[in-house]
Amino acid sequence: MATLYSWYRDLMDNRSDPRVKDWPMMSSPWPTLAACVCYAYCARVLGPRLMSNRKPFELRSVLVVYNLAQTIFSAWIFYEYLMSGWWGQYNFTCQLVDHSRSPMAMRMANTCWWYYFSKFTEFVDTLFFVLRKKNEHVSTLHVIHHGIMPMSVWFGLKFAPGGHSTFFALLNTFVHIVMYFYYMVAAMGPKYQKYIWWKKYLTAFQMVQFVMIFSHQLQVLFRPSCQYPRVFVYWIAMHGFLFLFLFSDFYKARYTRKDRKSRNNGLCMTVMDDSSSSLNGKNGYKQEVGSEVPNSYASSGADAFVRRRPVS
Repeated sequence: MATLYSWYRDLMDNRSDPRVKDWPMMSSPWPTLAACVCYAYCARVLGPRLMSNRKPFELRSVLVVYNLAQTIFSAWIFYEYLMSGWWGQYNFTCQLVDHSRSPMAMRMANTCWWYYFSKFTEFVDTLFFVLRKKNEHVSTLHVIHHGIMPMSVWFGLKFAPGGHSTFFALLNTFVHIVMYFYYMVAAMGPKYQKYIWWKKYLTAFQMVQFVMIFSHQLQVLFRPSCQYPRVFVYWIAMHGFLFLFLFSDFYKARYTRKDRKSRNNGLCMTVMDDSSSSLNGKNGYKQEVGSEVPNSYASSGADAFVRRRPVS
């Protein structure tokens, strides 16, 4: 135990980036870990238990405001990532972390902290599911992903706030701009459904994101001269592979199989959905909730509306 504690202190005190040591939540991993564990417990146990004998909340207006705020927040983080390196200064093939206190390096580190903070604001997505008693969306995969992301980003911020691996955050925030805008329009009600016909392509867009993330990370392995820490390369590439696999399975289940089943039944399901969904592992079509777009960083919407029409 003494050896383990000595290694831990050396890691935290001597190997981390000293610029972020005194920033909120950055002196130790334990507050972030505690928040993640608390989130998982509330999402799967405490929240559903408290709502079991209560009517679901109607949160349409709150959802519109929340998703608008998330859209703006994501757009600002995306802009900051561009201005702190990725718009002309960073090298896309190999970019080391600048640990100096230059204005550009500090701006990048600061942006990384706000990206870390955004992982906590996404906990609210699950809160809305619980309050609206959409517990089928609070799946194990949904909770695991939301629960581990703050911890994963914490390590990147603590030891490498900048450089090559921030490309994944740049892409992720851009996807979030589009995604939260979609959920904002969806939450505005049925009359706005005609404006979000592109939900199927949002899922494909998310999968393209993961391909770009792990491709960008793994190409470093073929550049021996690049001294960027390989542990972050492997860690982020693993996330890209994992979520590409899950989203591909979701895409096939929600679109390919459902379309084939609808044709076999002689019916075409037209789904107008203003709810959101996480990857919940359910391959069947649930008429009450016609969620179409998975969200590895899942958001919330309003109720689903379904109608049937004969196949022409």
